[in-house]
Amino acid sequence: MQNFLKTGLIATALAFGTLTTIAPAAFAIDEVLVTADATASNLAVSGYDVIAYRTGTPTEGSADFTAIFEGATYRFANQANLETFEANPARYAPAYGGFCAYGVSKGKKFEVDPTAFKVVDDVLYLNFNKRIQKKWAKKEDQYISKADTNWTNIRSTAVGDL
Repeated sequence: MQNFLKTGLIATALAFGTLTTIAPAAFAIDEVLVTADATASNLAVSGYDVIAYRTGTPTEGSADFTAIFEGATYRFANQANLETFEANPARYAPAYGGFCAYGVSKGKKFEVDPTAFKVVDDVLYLNFNKRIQKKWAKKEDQYISKADTNWTNIRSTAVGDL
C-alpha cells in the first residue's frame, strides 16, 4: 500500500512538474496566437479588394498587395489597385469602419458579408448579409443618414459594449 501511495505521489509530482514545465510554453504559444488572431481580426473587409467594388465585382485581395489604414490591413488584387488606394485611402475605405451599414443605423456594430454591398455616391457600404442589404437598399438614404449620426457616437465603442 505504501509503495502504491509513494508511486502515486511521485506520479502526481511528475505530472505537476511536467505541467509547470509545459504551461509557460503553452502561454507563450497562446500569446503568439492572440497576436496572430488580433492581426487577422484587423483584416479589412475579410480581405476583399475595396477598389474592385467600384467595378461592381467584389474580388478577394492578395497578401502580396497590402496597405494599412486606420489600424486595418487592406488587401488588393493587384499593384494598380493598391496604388489607387494608397493615393487616397479615406476615399476607398468602407463606411463605418467596415461594419454593417444597417447595423450602424440601429446603433450596433455587426460583421459583414463582403459580397453584400453597394457603392452610393462613391462610398462603399457593406451589410451583414444579402437579405439585410436588400432591406437596407429600400430606404438607403434614411439608413445612411441615421448611420452617419450614430457612427459619431459609436465609432470608438467596443462591439460588446453596444
